[in-house]
Amino acid sequence: MSGTPVPDDRTIHSSDLGGGVDGSSWPRLAQSERAVLAAVGDVVRPGAGDVLWEAGDPYDLYLVVEGGIHLIDRRDDRVVFVIDEGDFVGELGMLMHQPAYLAGAAAPQSVLLRVPIASLQRLMATSSAVGDTLMRAFDARRRLLVLAGEGGIVLAGDEDDVDLDRLRAFAERNGIPHRTVLRSDLAAWGALAGSCEVPEHGACVVTGRQRVLVRPTNRELAVAFGLDLPQPPDQAHCDVLIIGAGPAGLAAAVYGASEGLAVILVDELGPGGQAGTSSRIENYLGFPHGVSGGELTRAGTLQVVKFGARIVTPRAVTSLARTPDGFRALLDDETEVSARSAVLAIGVQYRRLDVPGVAELEGRGVYHAATELEVRECVGRSVVVVGGANSAGQAALFLAARSERVHLLVRRERLEETMSSYLVHRLLEDPRITVHTRSQLVAVDGSDHVEGVTWRDENARSEQRIAATGLFVMIGAVPRTDWLRSAGVDVDERGFIVTGDAYDTSVPGLFAVGDVRAGSVKRVASAVGEGSVVISAVHAHLAGGTERNDAARPARNGR
Repeated sequence: MSGTPVPDDRTIHSSDLGGGVDGSSWPRLAQSERAVLAAVGDVVRPGAGDVLWEAGDPYDLYLVVEGGIHLIDRRDDRVVFVIDEGDFVGELGMLMHQPAYLAGAAAPQSVLLRVPIASLQRLMATSSAVGDTLMRAFDARRRLLVLAGEGGIVLAGDEDDVDLDRLRAFAERNGIPHRTVLRSDLAAWGALAGSCEVPEHGACVVTGRQRVLVRPTNRELAVAFGLDLPQPPDQAHCDVLIIGAGPAGLAAAVYGASEGLAVILVDELGPGGQAGTSSRIENYLGFPHGVSGGELTRAGTLQVVKFGARIVTPRAVTSLARTPDGFRALLDDETEVSARSAVLAIGVQYRRLDVPGVAELEGRGVYHAATELEVRECVGRSVVVVGGANSAGQAALFLAARSERVHLLVRRERLEETMSSYLVHRLLEDPRITVHTRSQLVAVDGSDHVEGVTWRDENARSEQRIAATGLFVMIGAVPRTDWLRSAGVDVDERGFIVTGDAYDTSVPGLFAVGDVRAGSVKRVASAVGEGSVVISAVHAHLAGGTERNDAARPARNGR
């Protein structure tokens, strides 16, 4: 492709942004910070129009010493942005091995300082001053791309398409900048169809290089966006493999990577776990005004990336076997990962209700999380929440701010039996929430989407149906550990993993933290604590100190 397009009156210049929306997107590096980058980079003098990287390729950090860099949208081969003198190119995806959204070409008479990604990652962990400045800028730019709905990825289809909803949920969970184009928007759809061959029916994804993926799986979208493992496969080696990227797994990855361990973090869906879907967490230390699960996850993921851990999603580990050097994990695409140690932070999976209509309408009004993505379908309408624990209470309050009426169905006599008192008080005082105790879901009805919900009220000894557009099932979760039995991992009668005092399992070098561990406190704070503390035990194991944990290791078949 040609690298010769020139800026026009629509082109944005970094020098015109004045630091960006919050002052951190386009910081001016101090001379001392530039010197730190110069020590690990090299000066290049490309010719005018020379392509430095293409859309869809990985790319390095470039600081513009003289001249500039033109960022080119290959959809129409137009210069959409210019990195001016003193500014640098890059955003969060750079550190996550994700491809560039736009191509980069040199402006005339340019002198650039190029810092390879490997050197940049080492610098992020060793130089707090430069690392913090760059990380704030990368994070701010990623958030701006997400908010603006830009980033080279287009999700296209019909508004009620389940596949499109799935792709949007995956992109949002993983912080992938994207925009959505609906067939009902004739102008936008016509412009998209004019640039590439989109299908007449069904959902599709259009990449920055105009590659069209028809009804792609989550993994195909992840591969297109660079969330897969490094290639070639023989690079998939690490000191510690962490399975599960909820709060416990994220904390273990942060502490492991920050202490010099090579870390690979694998998750089936993306960072956050169940906590990542929580609308609001109000009792987590340090957040007096509360924090959403998504925001907490984003902050944790930034730390993981900052210290150089590799996040791989969506991938499931299907088997784990001992080897002379540690473990060999087989992923669901047959990729093998070798690790000197492993941490199980796989959490638990949502309980499903065996009630008519629930399975058929899942994802079309029946949800197991209450985030902005799900709630947007319920604005100004009535919804039903099923559950009596904190997650159900938080969801009801979150929904009440956007819905016409929220009905909370609880099997028990009193909310206080299973829910924090502060939530109970808020629920009972909110005029938009009606709490139905001793009530159980009976049926959900609707053709393509939830239209009504029926439950039995044991207090009134009758059934009640209301018109509703959403059913949020928040009834707890169960461990999914059957696949670990073949690896010799001991679990209790309910399937939770039995551990010793150092979070060690019945298999040497294999540890378990968070909700999947027998006896754990099912709270975000405790999961973060266990994930951070377990790294001490991992270090002891890697140093050959496994015999010190023998006394704490649980006996087989239980404690």
